[in-house]
Amino acid sequence: MSASRRSGATDELGPDDPDGPEESGGSDLLAALLDGMDAALCAFDADGVVTHWNREAERILGWTAAEAVGRHGFAGWAVRSADAEEVHARLMSAMHAPGRQVHEFALVTKDGGRVLVRTQSAAVRGPDGKPAGVYCAFSEVHAQIDLERSIALSEALFEDASWGVVLVDADLRPAVVNAHAARALGIGRTSALGRPLGELLAQGVEELEGALTHVLAEGAPPAPAEMWVAVRTPEGEKRRCWRSGFVRLASPLAEEPVPLGVGWLFLDVTEAKQGEQEGALLRFRTNQLHRAARAAAECEDPAEAATVHLDFALAGFADHALLDRVAGVPRAEGEEAAGPVRLVRLAATPAGAPGPSVPTGAAGLPLRYGEGHPALQCVERAGAVRADAPGSAERAREWALERQWPGDAVHALCAVLRSRGRTLGVVTFLRGAGRSRFERVDAVYAEDVAVRVAAALDLADAVRRGPAG
Repeated sequence: MSASRRSGATDELGPDDPDGPEESGGSDLLAALLDGMDAALCAFDADGVVTHWNREAERILGWTAAEAVGRHGFAGWAVRSADAEEVHARLMSAMHAPGRQVHEFALVTKDGGRVLVRTQSAAVRGPDGKPAGVYCAFSEVHAQIDLERSIALSEALFEDASWGVVLVDADLRPAVVNAHAARALGIGRTSALGRPLGELLAQGVEELEGALTHVLAEGAPPAPAEMWVAVRTPEGEKRRCWRSGFVRLASPLAEEPVPLGVGWLFLDVTEAKQGEQEGALLRFRTNQLHRAARAAAECEDPAEAATVHLDFALAGFADHALLDRVAGVPRAEGEEAAGPVRLVRLAATPAGAPGPSVPTGAAGLPLRYGEGHPALQCVERAGAVRADAPGSAERAREWALERQWPGDAVHALCAVLRSRGRTLGVVTFLRGAGRSRFERVDAVYAEDVAVRVAAALDLADAVRRGPAG
């Protein structure tokens, strides 16, 4: 039996006229609509008689429409006798009250159990505008609370969350962006909507779109992913590391799961990741210095020990290393130079395949470094000097060859060799285009290596001169 007066509809709430096909069709439509609702619904006429009872009400309480329609109120079947008068009064009071009224009370199921429901009641008006009855929509309180929690969670995520939340549609375009995500992207919340991710991020778009596509096809990954992206800012591009989690969004109304998009939640962990990377790099370089010292201690020739220090320092740090010695007698601090500084190549890593440093310059011929060469500046300043190639790859190759460096060098770092208050030479580290430029922390490491190389070269001079020297 449906929810009409065939299930009991009154003239005021839905006439059922078997003589009129239009009225019969309207009644069938009303019954179908009521039975298809997700909320339980019942209705009372002006005398408090149940006129409508849909399938969801039957599911919650167990009473069928045939058993419910026609009863006077809930007394004696859907509520306890002690509560019947109060419940009936509260429900029927909506007939003479403006708007909707919300109540909570316990109903009795057909099997004798009790269920706490939350009701929304409002008056039903007749053709003359006068109250003709009351309709009452109700649901189990825990289901209502779950819904309210879900709504509250959504609102909190998009307003007050301390991490970024972005809803991405099936076309991989932002549909909703919370305040935190908008600040992280450096754009307004509404400005980001509907735009391709490539317009919001300068780098890392391919990785992010790949993750979103995977989630749409396969579902959420088992663990968060850390992604490096570049965000456009007024000061230029800034690299950020976002720890990201993804969930696939599917429509709860479809018979089969239909992907609506992806929920992307992220937290900026750039400082923590940089700290981890710097700590790991410091541990590695400290270990390399330790290993180099132990290996150099086993070298009979101090000059060989100098190249050992150089080879150990090169690992993970640079692509090439050059060791140049000041020609003639090393100059002490404050001494006047007899002429322009000249440098002689002592050792260099192979320009082609990687390998250990090779001693060169046995003839002692000075290098043809031009004025303003970074190595010469390093000697004159007695401090580290950094240099980077300008422009295109072709221009960078010309820049490197002009300075008598391997053609693939793009970034250079020169560290002075100092021992016993004298400048002995320069060690130059070179990086190719595949590496980043040298930073201040790299210069500190290069200076540590230079101290050890200079000490080995100074010892080699002392050994060569002998006791008499």
